[in-house]
Amino acid sequence: MADALLMFCIISIWGAVFQSILIMGGAVRFIFRQSRKEWTIPDVDQMAHFPKVTVLVPAHNEELVIAATAEHILRLNYPKDKVQLIVIADNCSDGTAGRLKALNSKAAYRDRDFMVFERSGTGGKSGALNDALAFAKHEWICIFDADAAPERNALYFLIEKAMEDPKTYGAVFGRNKARNRGQNFLSKCINLELVTAQRIYHTGLWELFKLGTIPGTNFIVKTDLIREIGGWDTEAITEDTAISFEIMTRGQLIALAPQAEAYQQEPEQLRVYLKQRERWAKGNFSVVMENIHHLFDRSSWRIKLHVLYYAASYFWFLLSIIVSDIIIGVNLVYWMIALFKPDVVSPFQFADDVYVYLMVAWGLMYYLFVLQINLALATDVGQSSIQNFILSCLSYFTYAQLFLLISLRALYSFVVDKVTGRKAKWYKTQRFG
Repeated sequence: MADALLMFCIISIWGAVFQSILIMGGAVRFIFRQSRKEWTIPDVDQMAHFPKVTVLVPAHNEELVIAATAEHILRLNYPKDKVQLIVIADNCSDGTAGRLKALNSKAAYRDRDFMVFERSGTGGKSGALNDALAFAKHEWICIFDADAAPERNALYFLIEKAMEDPKTYGAVFGRNKARNRGQNFLSKCINLELVTAQRIYHTGLWELFKLGTIPGTNFIVKTDLIREIGGWDTEAITEDTAISFEIMTRGQLIALAPQAEAYQQEPEQLRVYLKQRERWAKGNFSVVMENIHHLFDRSSWRIKLHVLYYAASYFWFLLSIIVSDIIIGVNLVYWMIALFKPDVVSPFQFADDVYVYLMVAWGLMYYLFVLQINLALATDVGQSSIQNFILSCLSYFTYAQLFLLISLRALYSFVVDKVTGRKAKWYKTQRFG
């Protein structure tokens, strides 16, 4: 039994190492290709051939941030007559709608296609987007969260990417950045995670396999496609991942537009962070289980690979971490007992060279963890610093270990939901001014 567990851990470690090297290699190739490009942004009057876009912003009790978000969108570098903005005041009990109406009445925005949609339906964010979909008039739909601060050219870059291959690209997503990354230790670690995901994993998967996943904000999708799908899944608590698989099953790709950037608020309190990430993990457990059948049907290889990627991240690697922690924990306990009772022997006894092999493999995995973070930081202006390097070295032993706790809590909640028929609850991330 001990040998079988050891073999499982070894295979898992090398599986994680191989995945990291492969994706990081794709990211490096992407970075070099992008560095050779020359970016020119046309004036608004040169975008006459660009398609019209409906921007949807779901907002539930977002009075602290919603006016600033709407203004960022209204000031985007895109033809004003080609943008329809619909902000959904979803079951609000605060001043969200009032803030929007006051903004809408300003002289600068009176001639804009700007709708404040006060809604009282069910279904959370997905339900709000579905109801607003009925009012969408244009070819593309763009989604921003209520706390988003899109860079002025974000919409331009999203649409420009879509126009490269309008028949194949069903959706296009950009990069999201933490606007409060320097607030405390937690927000600094979240920033490292976000930068690494955006600039290593997203770019690597797109470069190697043309694989992309819609984030919750800062993306566009074809209006006809989302209507064909039937809108957003109101039962999914990670509606972005669920809709990504729906798009891919229709033979469409989800393209990456790396220059389309938007800033967003990240949790600054541990309890808020844990609730948010537990919802994400639980939603992704559900999406994996709902799409596991694609491994055995005639779905495209990209869908199969996408399912395997999520399954490895949320099931296989999680299980391997648990098993390795159990082995290490038991050995530590028995080592302490052996100080007083030398005849006590741990059930996990391995040859010395096996321990050395495991330490080398673990050291390589740790090295790759730090390397990919700092590679990502080096591609983002102002992020590569001594402070962030030290933080990247420490985060493996601190912040990264929260993934285990979050995943176990999410898995337990997911199983309880399935066994008891309990309906999953949507958790809204707490905002601040």
